[in-house]
Amino acid sequence: MSDRELRVFDGATAIITGGASGIGRALGGELAKRGSEVVLADLQIELAEEVASGIRDAGGKATALKLDVTDFSAVESLLREVVERTGGLDFMFNNAGITIAGPIRLHAIEDWNRIIDVNLRGVVNGVQAAYQIMLDQGFGHIVNTASTGGLVPNVISPSYTTTKYAVIGLSRVLRAEAAAEGIRVSVLCPGFVRTPMLEGGKYGKTLMDLSPEQERELRDSFEKLKPMPPDTFAGKALDAIAKNKAIIVEPSWWKLLWWIDRLSPQLTMLQLRKQVMEMNKG
Repeated sequence: MSDRELRVFDGATAIITGGASGIGRALGGELAKRGSEVVLADLQIELAEEVASGIRDAGGKATALKLDVTDFSAVESLLREVVERTGGLDFMFNNAGITIAGPIRLHAIEDWNRIIDVNLRGVVNGVQAAYQIMLDQGFGHIVNTASTGGLVPNVISPSYTTTKYAVIGLSRVLRAEAAAEGIRVSVLCPGFVRTPMLEGGKYGKTLMDLSPEQERELRDSFEKLKPMPPDTFAGKALDAIAKNKAIIVEPSWWKLLWWIDRLSPQLTMLQLRKQVMEMNKG
């Protein structure tokens, strides 16, 4: 048991998986501005090093480490290395994720295995490694990145939705268990945030054979939802994390869809069937 307590955020140590781009990158930059030492853990090590260098140039503390979140021994080793160097772990952001777009009928089992390995097993690995460290030290905050797609289903990326529902379930159960040990747990549920994932991301995949016109229509539909800048999302998310919020939905108007789904699942199902019909027409 450590004499230290969770530091929010000045002086804290924070590890962010998927920290080289998108939401992870924005969280790293905002955490550093608030006085945290950030570790950007990512397969894209060159990009992560570039981001870490930018944070240091701005006066913050940041390092980049290569990590495959699907490898538990690698995750555990990285966390132990950071704790030995810094003396503790205040925040563990299990943020790495990929998306696979397309209906279930077009998924191969390899597609399912890949997205489950990264989006679910990657979070489980981060939780398993960080939770044990936080239990030993008596404090810490685990933050898992899910999605509004884990609160309300969508037909564009059903395998992504599946993994994000699981991440929310894990986070809620862990929050209940960990509270008795003085450990906090939150889950981020971004709506549309302007990140590389909107275009599939480096490790994403599209199973549908879309024409240029269909791709434009899809991008236009995304733009109508007014994607939030990632830096804005990070600031709002950290404000909520500081208050120990359980389920953090940003942009906040996405809560409306969640509430509608909870009040009338039948209405959501009608909307999903309409989306399937429109997708099949294409």
